[in-house]
Amino acid sequence: MNILPSVLKNLIEKLTILPGVGPKSAQRMALHILQYKQSQAIALADGLKACIDNIVTCDRCKNFADANPCKICTDSTRNQHVLCIVETLSDLISIEQTGGFQGVYFVLSGHLSPIDQIGPEELNIPTLLSRIHSEPIDEIILATNATIEGETTAHYIVSHLPDQIKVTRLAAGIPIGTELEFLNTNTLFHALQERKEVAT
Repeated sequence: MNILPSVLKNLIEKLTILPGVGPKSAQRMALHILQYKQSQAIALADGLKACIDNIVTCDRCKNFADANPCKICTDSTRNQHVLCIVETLSDLISIEQTGGFQGVYFVLSGHLSPIDQIGPEELNIPTLLSRIHSEPIDEIILATNATIEGETTAHYIVSHLPDQIKVTRLAAGIPIGTELEFLNTNTLFHALQERKEVAT
């Protein structure tokens, strides 16, 4: 017999939309919130509502923003001629946190996946290609993931680019602090392929 109130069951079900959260984890979260964190839960709900009401998607790069176009696209100090293509907003944030990139972005919101019926239209690739053809882009940085889907997506984009645009790919290789014996063969293979000349 299910003893949980229907509103609590509904909350548990809603929490399972979060990545990596199954029914058991969602139940623990819901009970913890109700027992110990009620005021914080109300603040969380208010924060979610504020985001839903005020966050927009930038038409130019598909980033989340509070204005359209976003702050990155309208930043005159950034190099508008270098375009970094990423799969997700999380990838954009990760690159921004390095402080090493001063160009602009395009967020695909995924990768090509015929099995999941995700094609170019679902990733806004026609919008991306239109932007590339209409703006003075000098370099495209392909920052899709080093997975089969990421590589397929990168290859598709490259096959539709003008010949005169420089195309680069994020280097794949050995993370700093890693010992060779603990690397998987795919990572080590890419590290060998992407090796660089040592200055003497």
